[in-house]
Amino acid sequence: MKNRNEIKNGAILRLTTSPAQNAHQLHERIQSSSMDAKLEALKDLANYSRDVTFAQEFINLDGISLLTQMVESGTERYQKLQKIMKPCFGDMLSFTLTAFVELMDHGIVSWDTFSVAFIKKIASYVNKFASDISILQRSLAILESMVLNSHDLYQKVAQEITIGQLIPHLQGTDQEIQTYTIAVINALFLKAPDDKRQEMANILAQKQLRSIILTHVIRAQRAINNEMAHQLYVLQVLTFNLLEDRMMTKMDPQDQAQRDIIFELRRIAFDAELEPNNSSGSIEKRKSMYTRDYKKLGFINHVNPAMDFTQTPPGMLALDNMLYFAKHHQDAYIRIVLENSSREDKHECPFGRSSIELTKMLCEILKVGELPSETCNDFHPMFFTHDRSFEEFFCICIQLLNKTWKEMRATSEDFNKVMQVVKEQIMRALTTKPSSLDQFKSKLQNLSYTEILKIRQSERMNQEDFQSRPILELKEKIQPEILELIKQQRLNRLVEGTCFRKLNSRRRQDKFWYCRLSPNHKVLHYGDLEESPQGEVPHDSLQDKLPVADIKAVVTGKDCPHMKEKGALKQNKEVLELAFSILYDSSGQLNFIAPDKHEYCVWTDGLNALLGKDMLSDLTRNDLDTLLSMEIKLRLLDLENIQIPDAPPPIPKEPSNYDFVYDCN
Repeated sequence: MKNRNEIKNGAILRLTTSPAQNAHQLHERIQSSSMDAKLEALKDLANYSRDVTFAQEFINLDGISLLTQMVESGTERYQKLQKIMKPCFGDMLSFTLTAFVELMDHGIVSWDTFSVAFIKKIASYVNKFASDISILQRSLAILESMVLNSHDLYQKVAQEITIGQLIPHLQGTDQEIQTYTIAVINALFLKAPDDKRQEMANILAQKQLRSIILTHVIRAQRAINNEMAHQLYVLQVLTFNLLEDRMMTKMDPQDQAQRDIIFELRRIAFDAELEPNNSSGSIEKRKSMYTRDYKKLGFINHVNPAMDFTQTPPGMLALDNMLYFAKHHQDAYIRIVLENSSREDKHECPFGRSSIELTKMLCEILKVGELPSETCNDFHPMFFTHDRSFEEFFCICIQLLNKTWKEMRATSEDFNKVMQVVKEQIMRALTTKPSSLDQFKSKLQNLSYTEILKIRQSERMNQEDFQSRPILELKEKIQPEILELIKQQRLNRLVEGTCFRKLNSRRRQDKFWYCRLSPNHKVLHYGDLEESPQGEVPHDSLQDKLPVADIKAVVTGKDCPHMKEKGALKQNKEVLELAFSILYDSSGQLNFIAPDKHEYCVWTDGLNALLGKDMLSDLTRNDLDTLLSMEIKLRLLDLENIQIPDAPPPIPKEPSNYDFVYDCN
């Protein structure tokens, strides 16, 4: 009765068999003795399995077990036919695996129920069917899901598949297969126990995974799609996360091996001033010499520098970086230490303290220790150009820090200011996505302290120009018009609609749904899509509706129902920042995870505007500032080079007589 008013709008209905009947028919057809009938049935099953209602019905008939039996034993039955019917056999297996992947993606059945025989069979396809793209792709997808969803299955898959078997698939030309291969490697890496992770990283290094990815993926003559960029980002994060153990390890001042590293730093820096033999000079004399040298090396604690490395982060990682720099860039290391030891105390750039703070800063920039985001694809090609990319990154940045210190003519009181400038230099250089470490270095050369000052000055001037009282009054007058303009733009974007990716804790999937606002701003239309749309999606292809009048609230982040569920995905900070939900009726909800921050702002602003609430996103703030600035500049064009007073000019006195007034008539 509630929705009877919608009947007059009309709808085109298509008569079809029910999911339950379809499931029964297909369950029988895929067991047919006729190869052609079986092939056709599996093809239909692969297509229908995307629908969750059909999937539930088919799974209730124990359909998953039937498919796994066909994979485990059915393939042997057709081995003899394989030679004479190879295309048919390949298609049959491809449709079987496709149906299996689609059914499992609904999350109805647990992954823990599969046998070792099934895992062995899927793993064998990765080697056997390297030339059959569809079988290989589905097999890799199944292996990835198994590893991510079950600890027991991770152990079984890890025994069946080796990195050596996966590497050849990266050397092909099919980017989709390369993406799935890296996804499996990432899954194995992510789920490996802590004690096995470093061992796996060593195997990846031996197999030259980094250089293969650099040659065949990053520097291949084709664009990198979003899914591949995401997998490269995950690999980058997991690789840097190997540093977390050292980052969180405090130095033990009593550990002789650790103290030897500090001695080595001193030896390399002051090799010319070899320490005297034990026979000559007292212990006190040697201690005072060590203290003097440790002071020159820039440690805070001159007597016992080991105490400088007891703070975590960066812990022992800072000392590792310093030793790497001293050994692999010895000339630069000696130059920095000697340069600073010859300056006045207050003007020296303390190498030890700088290295510790810089290591901590680089760990924050690269988010060492954080889990990879499910939606981010922000990888840096330059980190794939060197086996010790983090250490090389540090070496470039410590030289930058020393250079910036000199340019700023800094003293020890300016230490934090220098670190802020260096962070800005690094962040600005990273946003340009340099393709190599050398390119990163040259970007930093162009971002000298003088250049940073110019950029800051330019940004400050744009702000300060508009702080006088008359300008502020003009701003207040114009602001409502600009906000209305932004509101209209947001609503127009909602009318165009956005494609959202369906995400779950099992794996990233190429499943999409679309949502758009009706042109009269009264109804939200939404529905599932087979693939990412090219262009606008018409309203009639979106089956579901939600009247705007029924919306009770829009919630974001941790308040979203889908962010309160348990699972690795839900704990991720970046996903939380992109999540929002529409609440309607008593318990109805429509859950979103925006593709990026821009779309998140557009949708939350648009929905708030529909509900008559303020648009509070960062994007609105930026747009308002930009448009206000442009509008004011346009209105003040006639006042170029004229000083605008802070106060209105005084009203002149009345004239002594009005003789100059005359009547025109």
